[in-house]
Amino acid sequence: MRLYIIRHGETDWNVKRRFQGRSDIPLNEEGRRLARITAEALREVPFTKIYTSPLKRAYETALIIKGDRELPVMEEHRIIEISFGEYEGLCCGKENYNIPDPEFMNFFDKPEAYRPPKGAEGIDELKARTADFLQEIVYNKDMADDTILVSTHGAALRGLLSNIQHIGIEDFWEGGVHKNCAVTIVDVKDGQMVITEEGKTYY
Repeated sequence: MRLYIIRHGETDWNVKRRFQGRSDIPLNEEGRRLARITAEALREVPFTKIYTSPLKRAYETALIIKGDRELPVMEEHRIIEISFGEYEGLCCGKENYNIPDPEFMNFFDKPEAYRPPKGAEGIDELKARTADFLQEIVYNKDMADDTILVSTHGAALRGLLSNIQHIGIEDFWEGGVHKNCAVTIVDVKDGQMVITEEGKTYY
């Protein structure tokens, strides 16, 4: 099995550094352009299955990568983005920073100390659900020869990778947030997952 895990293309909220989380923000034109470039680079990859977060930005990215392949695009809630609860839509950019909790940036700087705002999801919860998704597919013998596209989000992608690398929450952001449409390739054999390329962009 081979997994191609991609972060969605750019959105207007990415540009403004607003926390998206579960807010269903679509790709902008630049995001679609990056996805088309990436689709061309992956044109010869023999995908057999496509899983995507149900949010528009990931789903549309998956459709663009799929191109004219005759494959269903399967929505998978376990790879949806982490929820920021009542802080969704707030900005973490230096010029327009408006997050009221002075300790919120522990999310990036000290994830083991992060306390989710009201209505949000914890990093441990994100790791658990992304681990559940991985376990379901990598131990499925009927999928052993599949080549799978997984279209997801910045934090959800780090959740997947932290499970593959067996690293704790304190090292959750090791490697940083991948760029929009960056692709990570994971080879799977007998349930063992090895990252062979991480965060590659084609633009």
